[in-house]
Amino acid sequence: MKDAEGPQDPTQRYPRPDFPQQDQQYPGWTGPMDPPPDHGEESYRGSELLTDRKALVTGGDSGIGRAVALAFAREGADVLLTHLASEEEEAQETARLIEEAGRRAVTFPCDIRDEAQCRMLIETAVSEFGRIDVLVNNAAYQMSQPDGIMAISTDQFDRVVRTNLYGMFWLCKMALPHIPAGGSIINTTSVQAYKPSPHLLDYAMTKGAIVTFTQGLAQMLASDGIRVNAVAPGPVWTPLIPATMPDIQEFGKQSPLGRPAQPAEMAPAYVFLASSNASFITGEIMNATGGTPLP
Repeated sequence: MKDAEGPQDPTQRYPRPDFPQQDQQYPGWTGPMDPPPDHGEESYRGSELLTDRKALVTGGDSGIGRAVALAFAREGADVLLTHLASEEEEAQETARLIEEAGRRAVTFPCDIRDEAQCRMLIETAVSEFGRIDVLVNNAAYQMSQPDGIMAISTDQFDRVVRTNLYGMFWLCKMALPHIPAGGSIINTTSVQAYKPSPHLLDYAMTKGAIVTFTQGLAQMLASDGIRVNAVAPGPVWTPLIPATMPDIQEFGKQSPLGRPAQPAEMAPAYVFLASSNASFITGEIMNATGGTPLP
């Protein structure tokens, strides 16, 4: 992303809390968010870092996924993005941004909790693109439970684990035969992996598992020339926040920068890890937490 405006104070670059209280039904929608999220629509400028790459981004309809899909396209990649069936309108907006960048967009409704749907997703990606150069496992589920473990139902626990872990596991396993040497896998973990919030206990647990999975898989695939890394965001202003948290007025205030990140601020990390500039980087977790110190 070219810095056309020169150095900017990161504490003041984007809106800071307190935010208006706003509630949405899961999975949330970008439109009514106040302030609106920035996915890089006006700011991201590509540098041909991913020319002619073929990328698959789960949860690419909104939030971090949309920002990554947009950045990948402006870097020269074609993108297949997944979304829930209820998020078709959001997915089409992301597709519009990709095509506006001159690249090919494919949208695919998919619930990655289902192994058969994951298999269809990989088959579609290979049919459309011929290969998968970059797999971004970004789709996730969370639901805040301020009353703690006693309020986490088995249904919720199952949904969190199957979305955040089973889907990632299946997609990596199924995609590997179609990822050439020089390709990469990028997983989305979280600051929650290291500093779990009690109200997000089940979600935080899965994000810790993603760290371990990333580091282990990276060692397994190194000799094949496939890199595996992860990005660990701190608080990010996405539709998932008003859809899964009861009180968001002070969301992000706890970060040392005093605000949540915008999705556009996460995308460059994924671009770097997907590009040849990161050719000696594998098994790493890139922390993007707004200054929260992590191990």
